[in-house]
Parts: sequence; C-alpha cells; structure tokens
Amino acid sequence: MRFDNLLTDTVSVLKNCGEEIEDVKASVQTNKIFIQRSDILIESGDFIKRVMSNGAEETYKVIDPGYHEKFHSIPAGYQMAVKKLGIPEAEKAVQNITNYHVSGTNNRINQNSTDNSRNMVQSNTDVQDHIEALRKEIKRLNLPQEEVTTSYEVIDAIESQFTGDKPSKIVVKTLIDSLPSVGSIASIGSFIVSLMV
Repeated sequence: MRFDNLLTDTVSVLKNCGEEIEDVKASVQTNKIFIQRSDILIESGDFIKRVMSNGAEETYKVIDPGYHEKFHSIPAGYQMAVKKLGIPEAEKAVQNITNYHVSGTNNRINQNSTDNSRNMVQSNTDVQDHIEALRKEIKRLNLPQEEVTTSYEVIDAIESQFTGDKPSKIVVKTLIDSLPSVGSIASIGSFIVSLMV
C-alpha cells in the first residue's frame, strides 16, 4: 500500500514569516499531522490550517515538526505533534502573522532592530549610459582643452552623486547647467535629471 493513499486531507502551512504553502496533502489526526513531503520546511510555531469538505476550518499550532528522512520504502516527511486551537485562539494567532511585500533594490524590513548597514547599488544603467553620452558629446564638440578638462570634472561630479546613498536633484541640475550650452548636452542632462525621483 502506498503511503500517499493515507493522506486524505488537504492543508495549508502558515509560516511565521508570512509565507503560506497551500494544497499540501496530509493526514490529520488527534494531536498529530502527517505530511510526506521533504521540499517544504515546517518549524515549531508554524500553523497548519485544514478546510474540511463540510466547510469547517481547523487550525493547529506545530509543537514539534518531527521531520524524518526516507527509510526504505517510507518516504521522508513530517510526523508533527500539534495543538488544535479554538476559533478565537486560531484567529488571533493567524492575525499576528504579518505578510511583508517588499520590492526594489536592497529594500529590507527591520523589526525591533536597528540597521546600521550601508548599501551602494548602481541599478539605473540609463543614468550611467547618459553620463557616458555626456563625455562623448564633450569630446565630439572640439572645445578648447581647458573647457574639456573642466567639463570632464563636472561630469565626474555628476557621476559621484549617483554613487552615494541619495543623489541631490538640485546639485545634479546645477552641475549639468554648468556644462557648455549646447542643445545635445542640454537634452542628455535633462534626461538624467528626469530619471531622478
């Protein structure tokens, strides 16, 4: 007899980190839940939610995951010791699980802690491409050498603004305005400023 045939319940695993793993085949018994999967991590304090065919819901708190490795014909999986929660207790426990949806480069959440790290990321290749375009345009214009040198120093200063934590739009605009007054430079510069939030 295959062990899968004993898994007649379908449950969801609610992790403390907010992740939910749905449609997990299981066998729910008094104070025990059996799951024959090794591709998910179930830890003490996680919750198992079962929706029964009659529409009722049960929520269990994992006391001991009881993970075991494969042994001969017995697949790897969990033989969890669980505690069934009453409806008010289950609702309160599930509400305390906070889902965080974070996007963007180096975004993070610090809960009850201080983040003293510093990250520098050049994620906007458009800015870098346009700074390089400014350099090429200065070279193409056949300006006097002194003006070329000064312009390259200004472009270096613009570039250094984007390697810091938060570039200043006012500083970048002022630097761009100090470059030679040529239409192509003005249009490249205005595009760089438009990329800044």
